[in-house]
Amino acid sequence: MRRPFAFATLVGGAIGGSLDLTYAIVISAMRGTPPLRLLQSVATGLLGPAAYEGGVPTAVLGFVLHFCMALLMAAAFFLVSRRWIWLVRQPVLAAVLYGAFLYPFMQFVVLPLSAYPHPFVFRPGFFALNLLVHMFLMALPIALATRRASAEG
Repeated sequence: MRRPFAFATLVGGAIGGSLDLTYAIVISAMRGTPPLRLLQSVATGLLGPAAYEGGVPTAVLGFVLHFCMALLMAAAFFLVSRRWIWLVRQPVLAAVLYGAFLYPFMQFVVLPLSAYPHPFVFRPGFFALNLLVHMFLMALPIALATRRASAEG
């Protein structure tokens, strides 16, 4: 593989981002929130509450921002795996640990530093579910794509 970084980042980020977004859309729909509104809520991180008034363009922005974050997560994992090779050798364990880092980092660092207008409310069951989603739907595809890229690189 001529470009393992690009492969791991694009494939891991695209699959992880797609699975995470699908989960978010399904959970939100079950709670009565349409996909457009969910994607606009992602855009509030950049635009604040005004994102909810922007229609389809802010939903598209939310979609793009979501995948930018997923690609950044995949790129960061790949780069760290160059130093800590065990992340490549044990991708499931690495994914569990990375996902356990990602979700709290997003909740307690990224969102508070953004323009996201909603306060965090801790609900143990919902927090645990989102932690599992980040471990297995986001971080596992990233770890497996990194393993694949590293094996052929």
